[in-house]
Formats: sequence, C-alpha cells, structure tokens
Amino acid sequence: MKARVTVTLKSGILDPQGKAIEGALKSLGVQGVASVRQGKVFDIELAGADRSKAEAALKEAADKLLANTVIENYRVELL
Repeated sequence: MKARVTVTLKSGILDPQGKAIEGALKSLGVQGVASVRQGKVFDIELAGADRSKAEAALKEAADKLLANTVIENYRVELL
C-alpha cells in the first residue's frame, strides 16, 4: 500500500525558506506570485492491506517523527 504524508507550517508561523523562494521566483521574472509557503512530502510504502491500521501507523509516525506538531500540520493520504 502506498501513502503520502504532507507536512506544512501552521498559519501564523514565519516561513523564511518560503520567503526566499518567493523572492527568487520574482527575481526570475515569474509574474503573479503573492506568497510561497514551503513544506515536506513523504511518500511511504507499507506492507499489508489494512487501511485503518496503516492510517493509524502513519499518524503515529507523523506525530512522533515526521512533523513538529507545535508548528506544523500534516495530512495523511492512502493512495
């Protein structure tokens, strides 16, 4: 089973890397960029076919390792 965990900064948290990307896009002449928020994507393959167990395991992994839940949100998708 394949899954994707997407981690993004919570709103209100400063994103200096996103600001740097925004500035770089503007300096490259990309028009219409209002703001950029940077995040992380984890593509994970899991053994087994139990979707509820897989989702629970991924949420535990995100809570313990993949995301800093103080400043980041995450979304788990089973693909």
